[in-house]
Amino acid sequence: MSEKIILDVLRTEKSVSLTEFQHTIPFIVSLNAKKQEIKNAIEDMFKVKVESVRTHIKKGSKIAYVKFAPEVNIEELATQLKLA
Repeated sequence: MSEKIILDVLRTEKSVSLTEFQHTIPFIVSLNAKKQEIKNAIEDMFKVKVESVRTHIKKGSKIAYVKFAPEVNIEELATQLKLA
């Protein structure tokens, strides 16, 4: 697949709150991306375990809320993504 699935990280105050309290990081993804494709792309990119993916389409953008497994160091990942 030549299409890019993960476009960017959603950087808002709510994103920081989700990261801290729900072990979740929101990503802006391709409108055509399916949940399993998003999960696989995140796991491949960051070498981490993804627990679940929820998606939401708002104003022509698709947001994927990616919940990471408890063993993932979410603070380190957020720093790597320049979220924290």
